[in-house]
Amino acid sequence: MNKLAIVKPTLAVWKFASCDGCQLSLLDCEDEILQLAEIIQIGNFAEISKVKVEGPYDISLVEGSISTKKDLEKIQMVRKQSKILITIGACATAGGIQALRNFSKLEEFMKIVYASPEYIDSLQTSTAISHHVPVDYELQGCPINKHQLLEVLKSFLRGKRPAISSSSVCNECKRKGNVCVTVAYGIPCLGPVTHAGCDALCPSYRRGCYGCYGPKETANPLAMTRWWEKELKTETESIKHLLRNFNCDKEPFKKASEHYEQ
Repeated sequence: MNKLAIVKPTLAVWKFASCDGCQLSLLDCEDEILQLAEIIQIGNFAEISKVKVEGPYDISLVEGSISTKKDLEKIQMVRKQSKILITIGACATAGGIQALRNFSKLEEFMKIVYASPEYIDSLQTSTAISHHVPVDYELQGCPINKHQLLEVLKSFLRGKRPAISSSSVCNECKRKGNVCVTVAYGIPCLGPVTHAGCDALCPSYRRGCYGCYGPKETANPLAMTRWWEKELKTETESIKHLLRNFNCDKEPFKKASEHYEQ
C-alpha cells in the first residue's frame, strides 16, 4: 500500500528595496535552516535557488520597502499569494534608510545620486510594507536577529504567537553588565526607547545606540531627547540625525525628529 505523501508548508522569501542583509540572516542560521528544511518547502527564495514553486504560500517573509510602482503591484500579488505575511527588517517595517527621502523632495536626492535622473522611475516616498497591505507580524532590526527569526518561523508553523521580548536595549546592557554610556560618558543613546535584539552591540563598545531595532511599543523619544538637550547639551541638529536613521519613518522616531525642524 502506498504511503500518503506528507505535504510540507511552503515558505517564500521576497525582496523589495533593501540591501539583502535580512535575507542573509536566514542563511546565517546554517544548521538550523537545514532542520527547518525538513519541515518546510522553500517555494521562492532567489538568494539560494532559481527554483520556484507556484503559490499560494503558507508563509511569506518580506524584506525591503516599497519604493516604485512595480513594488506596489508586486506586494499586492505577494499578499494575495500568502496565508501569513511577515515583514523582516527596518526597510520592510519602517521604510529603511531610504525613507530619508520622505523628509525632502525626491528630485533633490536624484540629482545628487544619478547622472540622468530623468530615467529613474520612483515613488516620492519609501514606505513600510504595512502601509500598503495587511501584515501578520513585523520583525524589527537592521539586520534582524537570526534567533528571533527562527522563533517567529517556528511559532507561526505551530500556530502560536512568537515569544519575542518587548524589552529595550537598556535591559540587554544590564544583563551584560555594561556601564550606561549616557550616565557615565554623556553620550546620547537611543537604548531606552529602542527594541531589544542586538545584544547591546553599540553600548558594549562605548557607543550610543543608533536605534537599529526600531522604537519600542510605548516609546517616547521626545521626552528623552529633551533631557539630552538640557543635561547633555546635545545640539538639536545632532538629535534630528540620530532619530533619522534606519527606522526614521517609524512613527515615534519620525514624530520626534519633526519636532526638531520647528
